[in-house]
Amino acid sequence: MPTPTIDSPDVREHLKKGMADKIGIEITLLTADKVVATMPVDDRTRQPFGLLHGGASAALAETVASLGAFLNIDSDSQAAVGVELNANHLRAKTDGIVTATATPLHRGRTIQVWDIRIEDEENRLVCASRCTLAIIAARRK
Repeated sequence: MPTPTIDSPDVREHLKKGMADKIGIEITLLTADKVVATMPVDDRTRQPFGLLHGGASAALAETVASLGAFLNIDSDSQAAVGVELNANHLRAKTDGIVTATATPLHRGRTIQVWDIRIEDEENRLVCASRCTLAIIAARRK
């Protein structure tokens, strides 16, 4: 099976089905060693007091980690599912764009761990996150 790319129809279709599309996440780099995505800080991603919502940052972090894990498994027989996510919110953000960069810390047979840095337009760290994913047998439809 060829490695999926940003332009792979199956990757694009999966992203349009869920939260990533609804909150404006755009994938800009998709490789087995690094995934980069942007997300707007706007009415879809702010909490009621006008700041970037921690849950939106968490959704961005898990999205890039999950995509990275997907590129490191046999997607015909395996799936990667999040089992733990932590996020340290370090800087307030009220508008603009944030960029998440996910890189693997560990790519094992049954567990993957990804490091995610979410930065603002000036490369200042907004959120530091780590996501652990279990590698399981894929469910057949």
